[in-house]
Amino acid sequence: MEMKRFQKINHFPGMIELCRKDLLARNLNRMLRLFPKEYNIFPRTWCLPADYGDFHAYRSMRKARTFICKPDNSCQGRGIFITHHPEEIKHGERMICQQYISEPFLIDGFKFDMRIYVLVTSCDPLKIFLYKEGLARFATMRYIADIVNADKMSGRSRKYKIIFSPQKFYACEMVLEEEGVFGDVTCDEWSFYLLPLDEDIISMELPEFFRDYFLEGDHRWINPVARALQLLNSLYGPFGKTHGIGRCAKMSYELWRDLEEESEGEGQGRKPEIGHVFLMDRDTDYVTALCSQVVYEGLVDDTFRIKCGSVDFGPDVTSSDKSIKVLLNSQDKVFSQIRNEHFSNVFGFLSQKSRNLQAQYDRRRGMDIKQMKDFVSQELKGLKQEHRLLSLHIGACESIMKKKTKQDFQETIKAEHSLLEGFDIRESTSFIEEHIDRQVSPVESLRLMCLLSITENGLIPKDYRSLKTQYLQSYGPEHLLTFHNLKRIGLLTEQAAGETLTAVESKVSKLVTDRAAGKITDAFSSLARKSNFRAISKKLGLIPRLDGEYDLKMPRDMAYVFGGAYVPLSCKIIEQVLERRG
Repeated sequence: MEMKRFQKINHFPGMIELCRKDLLARNLNRMLRLFPKEYNIFPRTWCLPADYGDFHAYRSMRKARTFICKPDNSCQGRGIFITHHPEEIKHGERMICQQYISEPFLIDGFKFDMRIYVLVTSCDPLKIFLYKEGLARFATMRYIADIVNADKMSGRSRKYKIIFSPQKFYACEMVLEEEGVFGDVTCDEWSFYLLPLDEDIISMELPEFFRDYFLEGDHRWINPVARALQLLNSLYGPFGKTHGIGRCAKMSYELWRDLEEESEGEGQGRKPEIGHVFLMDRDTDYVTALCSQVVYEGLVDDTFRIKCGSVDFGPDVTSSDKSIKVLLNSQDKVFSQIRNEHFSNVFGFLSQKSRNLQAQYDRRRGMDIKQMKDFVSQELKGLKQEHRLLSLHIGACESIMKKKTKQDFQETIKAEHSLLEGFDIRESTSFIEEHIDRQVSPVESLRLMCLLSITENGLIPKDYRSLKTQYLQSYGPEHLLTFHNLKRIGLLTEQAAGETLTAVESKVSKLVTDRAAGKITDAFSSLARKSNFRAISKKLGLIPRLDGEYDLKMPRDMAYVFGGAYVPLSCKIIEQVLERRG
């Protein structure tokens, strides 16, 4: 096969020789015959049915051998089994059969494997870069089996339940069976469905989803998403209309429909309570996630990281030697009033809130005994709780001010706004270079570089090489893999010939004018790598055009979250769909 000069592929030729179990085994056996000393690093392996004769002769001479059998082209432990009776393996079956290592090298009694990351940049000449950090994975099933066996030996009777998340694997059950405790243990699955974070917010809270799906190509979370949709459907009745953008959204939708058919529509009898459901891939709208919010909740998340609806405030906020976990929702009377306020308005509100609380405390001075009793039993506890939360939020604001100095933060916001509007790009690039040289924050520098790349449809090759070199010199060569990963998912790329403006506009038009109810379209499936942010921004009006300053105290649209500079693309798409179809 001959490739054209302009064509590219994302795999090295012949990679399948290493990625498939049968081909890898065959190549290792070949090298073992050529270099018996150097390649004596793996157990005896047969590719069946081709090596069945040799396998049959080997097991005939060694009666007490144990073998592990694996499908020739599968993954995640599916189809693997251990056998003490190799005669059960019939001639003609396709599989890889290996001599089972019964006493492997262990760390603290655990089996383990090592995942080492390498970057191959060329095959001829061969160039390989080894990442100095790796990953060690430990098999905890044997540890669980030891606990069960120890209890059995001591005569202790217990019930054992192992909950796998998001799904159980046959390989784990195989270890339990091998240790003789499979019948004593109940195995179940706990999938991530929906967690209520507030009165109007539910979330699956899957921090691993983005990396697993968009970078690693791992589809294991699609099933939990589909089951979450099924749960919503059963609780609130059939959805009025379902809209989706992206490949992941399409797969989730199709799997959900299959689950609905299998369950014969459990929620079909209920009155529909949800009119529209929108499924959107994250790569549809990278820009919104890359911009700095200027409202209180956004800055709290940016500074302290909100996880599962709560935040850990450290000693710098609590004014003590302890950290406190605070649940951020509408039950927090202070937070509920300032969460969507521009940060410049928050201190004034907290100051007024403090005076109001003090006034409520001062009411005690003129109370008689009965009034004081009622005050203590009905109001005092709530006032103390509100006072505690007020102190924490004041401390959080002070901490945010310290970590985001006024000058640095304002300059970053200015640079972001310039990138969104497409003005002074050269000046913004110089700001990013200065940001890297001053080593303000490795994450912030990467975020600005990614925002520049997305809004400009990739970096000019010269700028990409320059910024990458500066970043690696400032923060270390270990970030080389970071640049590789960001490029793979389309967040930080070099400019290349892509789609025309007309093609992108056509996709947007198709999305917002298609009247087919419930249809899943992947019109934006390629926007992560071949987008034209300027065209989309102009067509959907993502950059507000106002005379004078944006009024942050009386916001008129969703742009107030970003200081009036940008309306989130994902929100605008939903607004357009509802307006055009409503």
